[in-house]
Amino acid sequence: MHEHTVGKWRRRFLKDRIEGLLDEARPGRPRSIADDQVAAVIERTLRSKPDDATHWSIRSMAGETGFSHTTIRRIWTAFGLQPHRSETFKLSSDPLFVDKVRDIVGLYLSPPNRALVLSVDEKSQIQALDREQPVLPMMPGMPERRTHSYVRHGTTSLFAALDIASGFVIGKCYKRHRATEFLDFLKQIDAQVPRDLDVHIIMDNYATHKTALVRAWLARRPHYHVHFTPTSASWINQVERWFAELTRKQLRRGVHTSTSELEQDIRTFIERHNQNPKPYRWTKSADEILASVKRFCQTAERTLCGEL
Repeated sequence: MHEHTVGKWRRRFLKDRIEGLLDEARPGRPRSIADDQVAAVIERTLRSKPDDATHWSIRSMAGETGFSHTTIRRIWTAFGLQPHRSETFKLSSDPLFVDKVRDIVGLYLSPPNRALVLSVDEKSQIQALDREQPVLPMMPGMPERRTHSYVRHGTTSLFAALDIASGFVIGKCYKRHRATEFLDFLKQIDAQVPRDLDVHIIMDNYATHKTALVRAWLARRPHYHVHFTPTSASWINQVERWFAELTRKQLRRGVHTSTSELEQDIRTFIERHNQNPKPYRWTKSADEILASVKRFCQTAERTLCGEL
């Protein structure tokens, strides 16, 4: 603090002792809303709904309480209330959830020596979409515009393996996503992986990954080690983050008149990504993840018990 601030409070203490440390009345208009009125607004926001909507808006709450919309905004902002927002969640019911989280996060944070850790998954049913009318390009003061309707030109499925250490991606498109295609993709991985390295594959519990044909192929290669993610926990598979990047940069606003054109764009995206690959940094330990899940479950339990 500045020396003048310290001197001011010392003088106030010498003059009025403990009472001098209390904050003095400030100039300006006094408060017109009491604490119990603020509490009533918060209670109504949390415990009730308007008759004609699923959640309150600032103006509907203002009309209900008689306060101005700026007052409601200040109250909601002060207490972190955002009725217009809603998030989804799904808790895994996997009985081995804890063990699988520790196993996979351990591979991310401390991969074994002389081993390759690959995050593997497929992005199925990628649609080759073309707009019914030409896309209007962006202009000064006007965003890019496109028709809401589109024409489908078939689908493709992308199998991808992300090297968590380097960010390098191995990918291949197939017309279908059966065990046959997945086995062929494993052979593509095997052809590009050095023979003297152990290979740890992280993938989900999709039935295509667990057929007898796939298990037999893996059993003949003892240097391959499979780690299954917990059910309903795709967020722990790092290749999903790369899929999100592919969707955002290439697929969401892309225009494709055929599946071959779509697949070519995907291959080009993979090639450009691999020219300067960057790994994703995993920041949370298994203990932190499990503690967060525990807190969420406790909060949900208290909320449900309060409603009951």
